[in-house]
Amino acid sequence: MSRVEFKNRSVIIDGKPVQIISGAMHYFRVPREYWRDRMEKAVQLGLNGIETYMCWNLHERTEGNFDFSGMLDFEAYIRLAQEMGLYVIVRPGPYICAEWDNGGLPAWLMKKSGIRYRRMNKPYIDALTNYMNVIIPKLKALQFDEGGPIIAMQVENEYGSYSCDKEYLTYLRSLYRNAGVTIPLFTADGVSFWGDPANRDLMLRGGTIEGSPACLNFGSRALASFDVGKAVRPDDPPFCMEFWCGWFDAWGCGKHHTRSAESTIDELEDMLSTGASVDFYMYHGGTNFEFTAGANGTADSDYAPDVTSYDYDALLDEAGNPTEKYFAAQKVIRKYAPDRPFGTPEKSRTLPARKLEIAAVAELFDNLDNVAEKVADNSPLSFEELDQPFGYVLYRTKLPGNGRGCFELQDVRDRADLYLNGDQIYTYYRKNSEKRTNTHEFSAGATLDVLVENLGRINYGPLCGKDSKGVCGDIRFEWQALVGWEMWCLPSATPPAKLNWKPYAPLLRSTPAYYKVEFDVEDPADTYLKFPGIHGGAWINGHVLGRYWNIGPGSTLYIPGVWLKKGKNELVIFETEKLVKPYVRLLDQPELDKTIEC
Repeated sequence: MSRVEFKNRSVIIDGKPVQIISGAMHYFRVPREYWRDRMEKAVQLGLNGIETYMCWNLHERTEGNFDFSGMLDFEAYIRLAQEMGLYVIVRPGPYICAEWDNGGLPAWLMKKSGIRYRRMNKPYIDALTNYMNVIIPKLKALQFDEGGPIIAMQVENEYGSYSCDKEYLTYLRSLYRNAGVTIPLFTADGVSFWGDPANRDLMLRGGTIEGSPACLNFGSRALASFDVGKAVRPDDPPFCMEFWCGWFDAWGCGKHHTRSAESTIDELEDMLSTGASVDFYMYHGGTNFEFTAGANGTADSDYAPDVTSYDYDALLDEAGNPTEKYFAAQKVIRKYAPDRPFGTPEKSRTLPARKLEIAAVAELFDNLDNVAEKVADNSPLSFEELDQPFGYVLYRTKLPGNGRGCFELQDVRDRADLYLNGDQIYTYYRKNSEKRTNTHEFSAGATLDVLVENLGRINYGPLCGKDSKGVCGDIRFEWQALVGWEMWCLPSATPPAKLNWKPYAPLLRSTPAYYKVEFDVEDPADTYLKFPGIHGGAWINGHVLGRYWNIGPGSTLYIPGVWLKKGKNELVIFETEKLVKPYVRLLDQPELDKTIEC
């Protein structure tokens, strides 16, 4: 028996019904130094819980090697929530969706022969079990029944949107129970109000298992969704585990998504007035630091990679500032939980806007062996074959003879810049229908360079786990596949440690290059980097900020003030095309809608 039960249409803790009003905030999307600030604001909002996913692909970047340090120290995150008086709900995955690369599944899984994801399949189950056997004991020690704050954990994520393998779900649950986890293990699925009404509960029927409470995910039609859930599980409490109070953005796909406070509050009022429990998705979205954002796409729809900001139009913005929606939600929560310790959080400090001169440049082609160790193979290798989870790979070959014709990219994902003897000749993007360059002429021994970028593995739907990156086929000259490749995996978590820097001077041609900016800060605070060029990434004092792209939406990268230092700071930019100006700008507020003109 657990001290926490989901029964009689209620969440019961220590024998008393408790209405959970919690918020999603992922530890891996928020600088560790800001966890306390964001949780304090959750308490001031009137929340009594924090919910988080876990990210398998960062905890186990390479098979068998685990990382729970820094921003990945989920145990410290959970203990901090307990210190703040908050319950915790954990959704370990293994699949999380979350607009996160590959839905959280490690890229190295894709190399396993015969693997089939999220079902009873030996290669997948073996890898999954090894991971779960590491994290479950850590979670068990933090469960409510052992004095911790975790009141519930999720078995799998929106499984009914993917499959219906009950044996798999039962096996996953058994990993927790056999390890001594006693608190409720729930499932969470959506309700379909489109198509045939007979399939309204299809996702619930596929994603639930007997003996585990069923929660729901939705953004609207709350009461109608609860009615569907009640028909399937009449004893389970009405619990919206993902109340979508905003939405995410994809590169080049229009403006920043927003949802009005009025629309959000109407649904919240409906749920709280009936005694339902609610988890805001997202309470605080944070940032897809490094190059960890996922993507959407199917065989019948365009590939749509997500932006670096995970602002989500949430109750706290990307920098942790309370929004209009925050205060509107607080007003409703006061009505139904008047005894909670509400407060009025202030906005975070920001640095004054300023212009920064570029100090130095290091062209990629002059620094390849400084950037990474060369890998050679007769054929080009994918990112997964190269054990490169994120970022970029530079592919190089020498052309075998004189030629005049077109180069063709066969199954290259997701973006590629082609250079012939150092001159840029073509930029390819996965959504392009044309995969052939214009006609080019060259002599024997000419160098062909192809800089390929992973813009994010698909995180939802049947292509999740199948979206390999890099050169996944061949690069051809006319009909001939080119061979004899050298490859360099560019580091993404940190900038290259060793570069031959030269004093900055504007480059005379479009070429990939690193740029260094040095600047002093007297009193560190949050700031925003205006996108400095067409396409690339940036690091501040060794911390990765993420990807930028001039197609929007948005034209700034968030720089957390806790990653700045009093005194000298170093900003490193990797630009694949060209800079906008011979300087960069820091702004005192984000630009989430704007694009940048080059």
